Amino acid sequence: MLAPLQNPPRIFCLGLAYRDHAIETHQEIPKVPTIFLKLTSALNGPRSTVVLPKLTQQPDYEAEFAFVIGTGGKSISAAAWEEHVFGYTIMNDITARDVQTATSQWSLGKSFDTFAPLGPAIVTKDEVPDPHALDIRLTIGGEVLQCSNTRELIFRIPDLIAYLSAITPLKAGDIVSTGTPAGVGLGRTPHRWLRAGEAVITEVEGLRQLANPVVAEV
Repeated sequence: MLAPLQNPPRIFCLGLAYRDHAIETHQEIPKVPTIFLKLTSALNGPRSTVVLPKLTQQPDYEAEFAFVIGTGGKSISAAAWEEHVFGYTIMNDITARDVQTATSQWSLGKSFDTFAPLGPAIVTKDEVPDPHALDIRLTIGGEVLQCSNTRELIFRIPDLIAYLSAITPLKAGDIVSTGTPAGVGLGRTPHRWLRAGEAVITEVEGLRQLANPVVAEV
């Protein structure tokens, strides 16, 4: 089963998007969205295997709610956000923390092959009455590691569309992944990294789930 969108123009991602996640990583609550790009070559299916590369010793999970642009545009007003959203989906923004934090640039640490499970479908916006009131959680082996609700987002969809489109024209098919809540491996004591042999379940209310087994690179 493939990701529901194979060749999106771009994957925009947010760092420190939930207040509790900023606190657990000991960083200030951002005043503007922290945006980075995840390479589209990292896209992975909703039931596909995540491969942990030899280059990292700190592979982490990040449950995220994402939206897909249907109608592009430049300098879109926040009030017009719904006119530009096609639908919603789930992404696990898997991250090699040691690669990510080796420099101030995050993209490569988040763009290894298989590091962007997406899906299982794009649910059209008419089927989601309020995208800012959805439960989101991630479990491994039955243990709930992340559990929150999109109402806790610091920057909501109207804010993100207005901010991004003021800088670059949004394109149909762009994915915007809205960031992860507290509970990531980096924020735990001791740290809790992904391990080969596990299966990661990433869920958003009304959007079903991703179920990705984890293996080590050979």
